[in-house]
Amino acid sequence: MKLTKILSLSMAAVLATSGLAACSSDSSDAAGDGAGQVYFLNWKPEQDAAYQKIAEEYTAKTGVPVKVVTAASGTYEQTLKSQISKSDAPTLIQVNGPVGLASWQKYTENLTDTDFAKALNDPELALKGEDGNVYGVPLAVEGYGLIYNQEIFDKYFALPGAKASSMDEIDGFQKLKEVADDMQAKKDELGIDGVFASTSLATGEDWRWQTHLSNVPFYYEFKDNNDMDPAEVEFKYNDEFKNLFDLYLTDSTIPASLAPSKDVASSMAEFALGKAAMVQNGTWAWSQISEIDGNTVAEENIKFMPLYTGHNGEDKQGLCIGTEAFMAINAKASEADKQATIDFVNWLFLSDEGKEHVVNDLGFIAPFTNYTEADVPNDPLAKQMAESMTNGNTNVVPWIFTVYPGQAFKNAFGQALGQYAAGNMEWSEVVDTVKENWAAEKK
Repeated sequence: MKLTKILSLSMAAVLATSGLAACSSDSSDAAGDGAGQVYFLNWKPEQDAAYQKIAEEYTAKTGVPVKVVTAASGTYEQTLKSQISKSDAPTLIQVNGPVGLASWQKYTENLTDTDFAKALNDPELALKGEDGNVYGVPLAVEGYGLIYNQEIFDKYFALPGAKASSMDEIDGFQKLKEVADDMQAKKDELGIDGVFASTSLATGEDWRWQTHLSNVPFYYEFKDNNDMDPAEVEFKYNDEFKNLFDLYLTDSTIPASLAPSKDVASSMAEFALGKAAMVQNGTWAWSQISEIDGNTVAEENIKFMPLYTGHNGEDKQGLCIGTEAFMAINAKASEADKQATIDFVNWLFLSDEGKEHVVNDLGFIAPFTNYTEADVPNDPLAKQMAESMTNGNTNVVPWIFTVYPGQAFKNAFGQALGQYAAGNMEWSEVVDTVKENWAAEKK
């Protein structure tokens, strides 16, 4: 499937455009004039170390100060709101698709004439305003699904009475559940604490469920209704969401009641240490797994599986692939700082030196013309995602969560899931919470 088709659905929101600063001039020179500086507010905690390394190298090379501040998980919008009005506000920010652009429109510079915007391998990937100008440019294309440890599964397949003999047989929820339930019953023989790593439902740690997992049922609902940015939702496929979410809770390394206290780092550590056979996460997770002290998951044994929920025809379903992190430049920054920031982004994504960092340190599959098929990060998850994009046998699920109402909706959804996991809320109440909060926040 062409990348544009994967991403275009998430660009369908109508954006109101306010008066903006005039487009700044562009420069392809990496070195700044010393008058400007860069302040990048990053929203991916797992990439903070890489960005700090990049900033240090760029400053040493050019003399241009580059500061990187990383917001805590789940707090980016809140952090940006507190920083954007300061005298030393961020110059490089990230907006979350059309909804993010609508919220931050007056702070986003027109990037149409910048080198990095012109270098997109498909202009339709850009985040545009109603006036047709570019105000956000994607950093990367990413993917997520169920990450599994092939070594543990091979051990299971060799057991008497195993419900499958290879991963090829697991092509939908029913078979996944049959295998997972049996593996959970035989966890002692497999040497694991549970099939799935703990479901992280602590505040700010629940994005894998209220955003990533929910993307699957909502994508199918929006597709049914031919409306990719609805004012209200039915949560039509909530039973399918519940199928996989319940499986995560029951066939887990921990009792469901403990899920509201767990964070993503703990979950990833369980998988890395071989205590769990599967964990839901994305292409960015390899570094989290491989760098954990005591990691037992060999590179050749880490694999991806789609998020099977029981939806009709899911045997042809692929990974969830898309982008949500769009680079934007603060329109209210000084001209010197804006130009310094443009120069930094051009260097990072378009120069040979920067490209090495993008591929090898950040692990991005970058959407620019100077990246080829050979420029895929040297990690197993990124390679599998790249392969899945050209796999004619499956259909990727595009990221449509960029049109979700906002963080308040996600927080309410996550809190309801936590209450459900703890046994304090009925599933019907979770569904009502989703529907009511979606409609209220969209208004």
